[in-house]
Amino acid sequence: MTADDSFGRLDDDDYPAYTMGRAADMLGTTQGFLRAIGEARLITPLRSEGGHRRYSRYQLRIAARARELVDQGTPIEAACRIIILEDQLEEAQRINAEFRRAAESESPTTTG
Repeated sequence: MTADDSFGRLDDDDYPAYTMGRAADMLGTTQGFLRAIGEARLITPLRSEGGHRRYSRYQLRIAARARELVDQGTPIEAACRIIILEDQLEEAQRINAEFRRAAESESPTTTG
């Protein structure tokens, strides 16, 4: 791997750049919280060669959303389910918008 390859990963939201300790510090939470949302299958951190959890920026954004809900009093399991449902809704809306665009481009416009 060259230095250019490494620097290119700095912009990659999916690159697992953060250790569990660093991720917890960045989120202002505990490592136990990160483990709990992992057990709830909200995020699945990658593992280093030594078996340590590594988190991406994308995963940290999801964890931050979970923490926000938990801080508002939502039980952690419910917070994880809410985020999963929000994500599914967003994906369904994106797919529907693509279908609408495709249908509009296929249907001839009639002018009279």
